[in-house]
Order: sequence, then C-alpha cells, then structure tokens
Amino acid sequence: MVGLISPGGVLDPAGVERRVMNLESLGLRVRLGRNLLAARGGYAGTVPQRLADLHSMFRDPEVKGIWAARGGSGSNALLPSIDYDLVRAKPKVLIGFSDITALHLALYRHAGLVTFHGPTAGSTFADFSVEHLRAMVMEPKAGHVMRPAPDHAATRRVFRGGAAEGRLVGGNLSVLCALAGTAYAPATTRGHLLFLEEVGEPPYRIDRMLTQLHQSGMSPRAAGVVLGVFDRCEPTDNEPSLSLADTLQDHFGATRVPAAYGFSFGHVTPQFTLPVGIRARMDADAGTITLLESAVT
Repeated sequence: MVGLISPGGVLDPAGVERRVMNLESLGLRVRLGRNLLAARGGYAGTVPQRLADLHSMFRDPEVKGIWAARGGSGSNALLPSIDYDLVRAKPKVLIGFSDITALHLALYRHAGLVTFHGPTAGSTFADFSVEHLRAMVMEPKAGHVMRPAPDHAATRRVFRGGAAEGRLVGGNLSVLCALAGTAYAPATTRGHLLFLEEVGEPPYRIDRMLTQLHQSGMSPRAAGVVLGVFDRCEPTDNEPSLSLADTLQDHFGATRVPAAYGFSFGHVTPQFTLPVGIRARMDADAGTITLLESAVT
C-alpha cells in the first residue's frame, strides 16, 4: 500500500485518477490523502491540510511508502511543522522530485530518513524509469549502476573528469537555493555528492543560483557534482545572454572535483531515481553513478 499526497501543487479529479492508474500499473495499492483534492489558490489546500496528509501517511501502519502526486510549489511551508519524531519512529519510503526536494532535504537532515528523488505519481512511467525505480525501492541492492538514458547521452558534458564518493544530496536547484541559510538546507559537511536539476529557468537565473550555492558553502565542499538535464533553460528573449552551456562552464570548468552534466534525472523523461543520503560513487568520464549501499531494508 502506498499513500498518495500532494504537499505542494493543486490537483483535479482527472489528475488524481491518472496518478492512481500510474501507481497501480506497478502492482501497488493506493490510499488517497484525505485532503488530496483540497485547493487554496495553486496549492493543494492549506498548510495544515497538506501537513495532515503527510503525517497521516506516516502514522498509517498499512502504508509502506508515500508518493508525491506532483511538485509545483509550497512544500517548504510544511517544514517547520513536520513531526520529525514521528518520521524517525515510523520511517517510510517517500518518492517525488522538483518541489519535493524541500521534504527530501528536511527529512534527511532532521529525521535521518533516506528518501527518493524520483518520478512523481504524475510522471511518465517509461520502462527506463520503472527499471531504475524498482532497483531503488522494490528490489534494492548495493552496486546498482545508473547511466544516462540514450535520449540524454548526447547532452553529456564533462567539466572535470575523475571519480568521487560521498552521500547523495541535492535536488531541484531553485528549491535548494530557497533553503540556503535555513535550518532545512543540507548541512555543509565535506564529502557529499551534490546533484542538481532545473527546469524553465534562463541562464542568468541559473548563474545567480549557482553563485548562491557557492557562496553559501554547499558546492565548494562537495566531493563531486552530478548535473541532470536542465530542461528549457536556454535564453528565451532577445536580450544579451550566455547560453546554458557557457553558464555551467563558468561555474564548473575550473572546479577541483569531478563534475559532469547530462545524467537522466529531473524534469525529463525517462529518469532514474536517486536516494538522498546514500553513499554512491560518481564517475564523470564514464557517466555513471554507482550505489555503494542499499537504500532500503
């Protein structure tokens, strides 16, 4: 049994039905959050409503995993009121990406929970995505290797070659930057593998956010940097602008740690699933991420 909730963006009944069908196609039974169809502007209800659904799924003994219906915006508003003692006492799989980055990072920092940056219930469940999802949470094993999907292989770019090991920490760049300086940002200890993805942000904003990560200490202390496919992040008007490639080169071309672009995660199809907090090895030249331990027991 998996619980379906929306910590951020609003849903309609047709959207809920499609998401239930996606999860049932994996052989899962689905329990809907009580407030799943609540709405307050673009949010899936008020903060207390969204928080109640999250807590109820952690409390429910029949629910073994919690799936975010979508991303959107608003998950960070839940962070100060989450019952982290409950999460520690009843750890469960949590899956989603984009705005769900806020939950991943807060639950890892304050409850020590390994969560999964992977498809939301509304994503396209391509064979590649399902294969890697099963390898993370349904048939887990250390040593699982992730390589870019053929669709993304041509986008690969190595800024600095070599290999690095560390705990996977990261997610959506905008959300990560929004947490900088708060009690929910990743602890900037040395030795993590920083993974980043983004969608719909022009290069000047990408530049600003990467600068913020550097100045906040998150990126300089990383053992390696793993970049997904930044979707629709090229200039969109006639104003003078660097390209996305130029922007990333400026930030990672002179890095002292392995850094590469074009891994299959983020706002792309297909995508693989990354366990936040698990030790892994990245090989920038080979374009691989290898898990060094199992993400679930």
